[in-house]
Amino acid sequence: MITLDRLVNVLGGYGVVSQLGSVPRSTELRSVVIPEAGVSGDVVLAIGARSVDDALQWAVAAGAKAVLIRATGDQRPAAGVALLHVDSAVPWSELAAVVYGLVLEGRETESGRGPTDLFALADSLADAIGGAVLIEDRRARVLAYSRMQTDADPARVQSILARATPEPLREALEQRGVVTRLAASDDPFFVEPDERHGLAGRMVVAARVGRELLGSVWVSCSAALEGSARTALADGARTVALHLLRSRASADLERQVESESVIRLLEGSAEAATLVSRLGLPQDRLRVIAVRPRIAAEPHTALLVAFEQATAGFGWSRPGRSAVVDNAVYTVLPAESAVQARLWTTRLATAMPPAVALCAGISGEAAAVELATARREADECLALHEADAARVDPPAYDESWDDILLQRLRTAAGSGRSPTRGPVAVLIRYDDEHGTPFVATLRAWLEAQGDAAQTAVRLGVHENTVRNRLRKMLEIAPLDLDDPHKRLAMVIQLATVASPQIAGP
Repeated sequence: MITLDRLVNVLGGYGVVSQLGSVPRSTELRSVVIPEAGVSGDVVLAIGARSVDDALQWAVAAGAKAVLIRATGDQRPAAGVALLHVDSAVPWSELAAVVYGLVLEGRETESGRGPTDLFALADSLADAIGGAVLIEDRRARVLAYSRMQTDADPARVQSILARATPEPLREALEQRGVVTRLAASDDPFFVEPDERHGLAGRMVVAARVGRELLGSVWVSCSAALEGSARTALADGARTVALHLLRSRASADLERQVESESVIRLLEGSAEAATLVSRLGLPQDRLRVIAVRPRIAAEPHTALLVAFEQATAGFGWSRPGRSAVVDNAVYTVLPAESAVQARLWTTRLATAMPPAVALCAGISGEAAAVELATARREADECLALHEADAARVDPPAYDESWDDILLQRLRTAAGSGRSPTRGPVAVLIRYDDEHGTPFVATLRAWLEAQGDAAQTAVRLGVHENTVRNRLRKMLEIAPLDLDDPHKRLAMVIQLATVASPQIAGP
């Protein structure tokens, strides 16, 4: 079901200001009405109300738990009725579409299976046709199914348990031309049994709006349906298509509102605390996850699939809130530890098609007002993951800050900001001209904190060789190895230089 909390969060993006009074945010909403004598409902659209008092009277008469009103006023809501003040710039027609979409498409069964309308439709179709019904989307994912289970074959049972047609069966149906026929025809047709995949007979019809295939309706039967049963299936498919269209419009609207708020957070909005509250997220202990999926021939497709998976889930039960920015999907996720965030990325990767390669970066823990900084951290961690193809787990900033610091230094050096004069630069040029290993020796000596024996072990040479090299290096460049500030500066500069090959004694 949809709750008052979710309605308030979404409408907040349209400038609706809420006065909830004593009404709990967990209050369930199941119906929407426009004021009319004798009509009751949970949400009242007080179109035409001249005052707050008028709106409240209409709401009480309808037994409503919330009322949307354009009239202004400071009056507190009546007991048991929440006041939602509508911005005068938002047309009633647009707002009504949002509210109807959220409330009517947000109803769930007690078991949490999904919209009651679609399951009820599957049940009514099964009663009219006389066979178990299963409704799928265009990707063969199960959306709803009827209660009738007396003739459930293994294929139906596996599909319901997995919430999708098993892959071997789907491949078999493609080879038999079933998928192609669904894409091209609006007429119901019979699918012969397939004992290898546990499939008894099926009657199937496309659920289509215009030329777009939205899903399909499958009926378990031993022979092709005829007469009234066939007509009922064809009519039912059209009803299913309209339902899927409404559901998709509602989901798209919700994603749009969510994305706009997430983008503002990532850009550093002054209203960060308010936006996070509207999104139903806590004010702190948040992380930003940047994800960039890739399919060799279809980069844009991969991005959209990742966004759809990141925003999948009924209602706002998902832990994170996502948006697509440029060529990455960003998700703001409540996560105290990098482990929690990494588990989310693992689940996302698992839900993606096998051909998709997914790289990700995880920011450090942040408060709402720090999400713009967290986004930069996530971007840098994403770049680390992309640069290291062998790395399995996506890096998190609080674990990889040292790698990121070095990457920043290398980036600065690559842009021409690295010193071209000084002792390190002199040694680099000398090594290039003479094939000597002085830069590698200096690096190892500094890492060993001046311990010649340990430096020799790192380089795989004798300790005396290290001392001889140091004497020659002091003749070539003014290293001043006794000055701690100079040593620190050399460590920083060497961090921006790729480790050279060690050559010769």
